[in-house]
Amino acid sequence: MSMKKLHILMVSLMCLLSLGACANKSASVDESQPTPVQKQEQKKDFKAAIEKKNAELEMVPLELTSYSEKVGATLIEPTHTNFAVDEFVRVEGTVENQDQLQENYVWIKIKFDGEAHLGDSMEYYAPIKDGRFKQNVRLFNGEGEYRVTVLLPSKDRKNYYYDLAKFTVYNVNPNMQRDLTYTPFAQEAGLSLEAPASGYVKENEIFKLKGELSSIKGPNEAVMLEMKKDGEKWKHVLPVKDGKFTYDVPLFYGKGIHELKVYVPDEEKSNYFQEGTVLYIDNESELVTEPIQYMTTYHERGVNLTYPTVGGEETNLTYRIKGTIDKDAPFAKETTHLYITTKKDGEEALSVIPVKDYSFDDEFYLRFGPGTYDVIVSVPEIKEKNSSKFYYEYVAQFTVESTGTEDQRDILPSRGVQSDAPEIIAIAEELITDGMSDREKAKAIYEFTAKSIAYDVEKQKNSDFNWDDSALKVLELEKGICQDYTYLALALLRASGMEARYIAGTAGSGFNFARHAWVEVKVDGEWLTMDPTWGAGYIQKGEFVANYTEDYFEPTEEVFKTHSRHGVQY
Repeated sequence: MSMKKLHILMVSLMCLLSLGACANKSASVDESQPTPVQKQEQKKDFKAAIEKKNAELEMVPLELTSYSEKVGATLIEPTHTNFAVDEFVRVEGTVENQDQLQENYVWIKIKFDGEAHLGDSMEYYAPIKDGRFKQNVRLFNGEGEYRVTVLLPSKDRKNYYYDLAKFTVYNVNPNMQRDLTYTPFAQEAGLSLEAPASGYVKENEIFKLKGELSSIKGPNEAVMLEMKKDGEKWKHVLPVKDGKFTYDVPLFYGKGIHELKVYVPDEEKSNYFQEGTVLYIDNESELVTEPIQYMTTYHERGVNLTYPTVGGEETNLTYRIKGTIDKDAPFAKETTHLYITTKKDGEEALSVIPVKDYSFDDEFYLRFGPGTYDVIVSVPEIKEKNSSKFYYEYVAQFTVESTGTEDQRDILPSRGVQSDAPEIIAIAEELITDGMSDREKAKAIYEFTAKSIAYDVEKQKNSDFNWDDSALKVLELEKGICQDYTYLALALLRASGMEARYIAGTAGSGFNFARHAWVEVKVDGEWLTMDPTWGAGYIQKGEFVANYTEDYFEPTEEVFKTHSRHGVQY
């Protein structure tokens, strides 16, 4: 360091110390930013470096291609094929025959020759207005050599460009920073980003993307995100509402630079996107997570998951899901619930999450013990007619890692089985007395269920099944079909501390058989079968006749030959 620089730095430091002694205690100095005096010194240093570099170079005058004569183009700046600058180079010129061009942009391509920290290339599209164009180009990778190509649009073909000029420029400034640049597609769509403020930012695990798309309206009002790092790739379609969008983008792939491209919709092609801009986000966190997979129905049905934002999280026994439904989306009012499918090692469970006032926030169980679960979030398929089956459409999928130590599949509450509800617990406590054996407990619950519920012939006839059918609902209605008898018996058994499971199958004989459900409960370490529906009575001339029987509590093989077991449902 020269004596002059050392003197200036010492004077600056003394001034700072003097000011600090008298300043208000709440004031602070940003030591990461150079002082005005330091900035002046830097400019002098860069100017000297430019003069030295230019003296070393053979500064040959810049010649334009023959295409310049065809369209009447000139280049005002730069004027040489090789030269040095301080971080920026201006590209400025004119096009006499602009009206003959198929596009109204000058394409400027920059290629960095060296170790690329922020990508090795960058592009600008400078608008041609009234026959003139001008663009300040930032040399984004700091000090080093850059090759720049300036291209003009074709006179005959859309999206086709011809070289106008090529030059080499040397940047003496070590500062590394990328501008936000927008393609012609982005500029025509009115894409602009409020956050981040530049094309390169440092963040930790997550960063906010915020912007607007002012010129796209209707069904194509969306942007698509594509993130890449080390061979990994993630895509997500983001809805645009009233011309604006915002999204907390997870940086899934750990420490280092994530490339994020923002695509805008192609107005001429439905469900097709064109590149709009590219960002580089330097993640300072080592944490590696998994992307959530979003299906097209996620956007179409207006689903917005605010939690989780990433997959692969750890939890113990339960996991929370939270979000909203866009009230203007198709079937938003009818989307009163979500279905959550959890899969592990070939086992599968279905849970229901209610939606209230277009919002949902609830937990579901990971009932099959420790390990990795695939979780699928679905919306109900909206049908006009009643159905005995639930139909739903996937909207998102992710994984969850459960650290729970026990497999509690047959004891935890489940869809329709509110074994933790106070009403259920109160009934179980009345039915179960001290000293009862497991078999006696099961028998008491079988009898209560069979005697308390009337079979709902109309529900079966009309296939009037609903997502909220449950033990509590059948207690209130005092009528139901086989699934409802099963829900109630399971809830009471589990509330009594007994393992019990829902068995799906068929029952009947000859041509008179149908889908059916009953119960298996663990008694003294063995599974005991009971069917409280058939134990409640029978149908005669389209009417239910109450006729309690114990034949279907631990039925014999001969009695139960009318039943065909298909499997367990959770």
